[in-house]
Amino acid sequence: MASASNPQSRFNVFVYGSLLADDVVRALLKRVPPSSPAILHNFHRFSIKGRVYPAILPVENKKVNGKVLSGITVPELDILDKFEDVEYERKTVDVSLMDSSDTLMVEAYIWADQCDPNLYGEWDFEEWERLHKQSFLKMTMEFLEELEQPNQSGSI
Repeated sequence: MASASNPQSRFNVFVYGSLLADDVVRALLKRVPPSSPAILHNFHRFSIKGRVYPAILPVENKKVNGKVLSGITVPELDILDKFEDVEYERKTVDVSLMDSSDTLMVEAYIWADQCDPNLYGEWDFEEWERLHKQSFLKMTMEFLEELEQPNQSGSI
């Protein structure tokens, strides 16, 4: 585990949606960081109308199963911030590690609009994997290509 005194800051990031798929993580970060299964207590993972990815928000007595990606570098965190976009806010939360029951402080992307009328039900990773993973992976690759291109916005 990276210690806080390490000058090269590393982050632990709790993922619970499309980033549970190693293919998507590899596409974004060019590697698959070590991970541990984890539970985020008092949150719920919602489906979002018209979207294939989920949102999490605080809900008493609920829990979200996911995993913690370990050793995320500052540039990688920057990529994740851009990928999650303005609809999510990165916050520090406590998760319980499933393999040790230790509590760990991690970064997590929380849906910014707490009163969003488009949130419903429960998001299902297996269903997403079956129905949407391939097209999502393609979208992720396109996102990265745009990110890696020199900034051409505004020039016509």
